[in-house]
Amino acid sequence: MGGFSIWHILIFAIILLLLFGGNRFSSMMGDVAKGLKSFKKGMADEEDDSRKRFEEQRRNEQRTLPSEQPPIDATARPAEPSAPPPRDDEAR
Repeated sequence: MGGFSIWHILIFAIILLLLFGGNRFSSMMGDVAKGLKSFKKGMADEEDDSRKRFEEQRRNEQRTLPSEQPPIDATARPAEPSAPPPRDDEAR
């Protein structure tokens, strides 16, 4: 009730074939298939382009990153004198 059964779909398909004819229907389905193929190709090309842009951006960042960092200072620094902790005798 209220849904399409297999019989409804078959009758609808037969009516479509009678209206459009077998040759015209198959050519329309071929056009739909070509459209889907071109859509998939376009999506794959867009993904490849975005991947290439990401890789190029990453390479450019790696080239500029080391020059922006200051050089590492490896000279020895003198130790700061520290006062010894007070003894218990002197604290009282």
